[in-house]
Amino acid sequence: MLQSRHLIDLADLSVSEWEEITRLACDIRGHIDDYYGACRGKILATLFYEPSTRTQMSFQTAMLRLGGRLIGFDNPGNSSVSKGESLKDTIRVVSGYADILALRHPVPGAARAAALYSRVPVINAGDGGHLHPTQTLTDLVTLRQEKGTFSGLCIGLCGDLKNGRTVHSLIKAMAGFPHNRFVLISTPDLTIPSYIKDYLAAVGCPYQELDNLMEAMPELDVLYMTRIQQERFASPEEYERQRGIYVLDREKMKRGKKDLIVLHPLPRVDEITVEVDDDPRARYFEQTEYGLFARMALIMKMTEAAGKRLESVRGGEEPLCANPDCITNRERYVPRSFRKNGDILVCDYCEERTLL
Repeated sequence: MLQSRHLIDLADLSVSEWEEITRLACDIRGHIDDYYGACRGKILATLFYEPSTRTQMSFQTAMLRLGGRLIGFDNPGNSSVSKGESLKDTIRVVSGYADILALRHPVPGAARAAALYSRVPVINAGDGGHLHPTQTLTDLVTLRQEKGTFSGLCIGLCGDLKNGRTVHSLIKAMAGFPHNRFVLISTPDLTIPSYIKDYLAAVGCPYQELDNLMEAMPELDVLYMTRIQQERFASPEEYERQRGIYVLDREKMKRGKKDLIVLHPLPRVDEITVEVDDDPRARYFEQTEYGLFARMALIMKMTEAAGKRLESVRGGEEPLCANPDCITNRERYVPRSFRKNGDILVCDYCEERTLL
């Protein structure tokens, strides 16, 4: 039984629960027909406020493979959202129709806000540039199968580390295992957010920041490439200044270890050349298949028991979050909630830091 009712951040689960889910996912991979009917009679609602291919389809396929059914939307323009319906109202209504919700939303903190108003478990399928915990479960299943361990790894992350929600979730997860270290490869404009650096410092996990992918290649056990996310930039000009700086090609792969594995949450644009696809160390397409088994395992576990509810904390005199894109600033009825870190308030929804 999972201790948390919802999956907003992978930190909602204990390390033992991550291991339990990844072991189950690996067993499903080897015996998928044995699990058909595990969710017979259950309904999954996929509420996707942003475009998605792999995440949405893998959730849908996972539920169908388990014998369940589907409702939801993949374009808010085709729902009452287009008429101005709030997130709260959408969630209250749809959670009355389904047994579990998978939500993707462009606003950081939206998944946590949704969990306050849902009658059923909520899975965060990506909230803006904040977190993407089910992609991280996918990555953990991939590492279990491809590397055989979660510990003692040098993990390079390259590209848009500022807006890459998959990067943030993966770092928070892998920092919880012993003897891992990170090489963070990005331009100064796309460096990792402060709250992730704070997290690494708090758990004592070493990392270094570089701006040169070629230089980093020889020491890496895992290379996690990410695209420069055009949709996260304020203007096309800002995007063009960043795109194409980091490209993994055959020459860079020559400098990598023989047992290196290359991952990518996809979609890719131009950050991995097509010639790399034929290198046996490129495992990003296999990674998408592992994602199906990861989500099957997660859905099974989350529908087995209710877990603990997420309690609503009334904001009272709490200040506004400093992040203008935070769900508490976009939908003002959402109660503000912070935790203290010295002289800093950290938003419980988007993790933006605000000075006291």
